[in-house]
Amino acid sequence: MSGARRKARMLALQALYEADSVGHEAELAISRLLASERLTEENNAFACELVSGVTRNKEEIDRNIQRFAPAWPIEQIPAVDRNILRLAIFEILFDKKAPVKVAINEAVELAKKFGSDSSPRFVNGVLGSVTTLVSG
Repeated sequence: MSGARRKARMLALQALYEADSVGHEAELAISRLLASERLTEENNAFACELVSGVTRNKEEIDRNIQRFAPAWPIEQIPAVDRNILRLAIFEILFDKKAPVKVAINEAVELAKKFGSDSSPRFVNGVLGSVTTLVSG
C-alpha cells in the first residue's frame, strides 16, 4: 500500500511544483494529475489533502524552512527541494498522521527521484532539524 501513498505524494509534489513555478492553482493541478492516474479514493483524498494542507499553511511552513535552513533564502532553494520540504513539513508539523520517520524517508526518496545530487542530504538535514519541534 505504501507504493500507492508514495505515488499520491509524488502527484502532490508535482501539483505544488507546478503552482510554485508557473502560478497555476495547486488544487486544479492535483485534480488534473489525479484524473490521469488510477489511485484509490483514499489515496486521491490523501493527495488532495496534502496539496490543500500545504497551500493553507504555506506561510508558516516557509517560516520553518527559513528557520532550519537559514543559509538559504526560501526563493533560492531549488523549487523541487522547496516543495519537497513543504510537503514533508506539512506532514510532520500539521497533519501528524504519518510517523515522522516515514515522512522524512518519503521526502528523501522524492529528493532522490526529482532533485539534484545534493537534494537528499539537504532535505534530510532540514527535516532532521524540524523534528526537534515534535520530539522535544
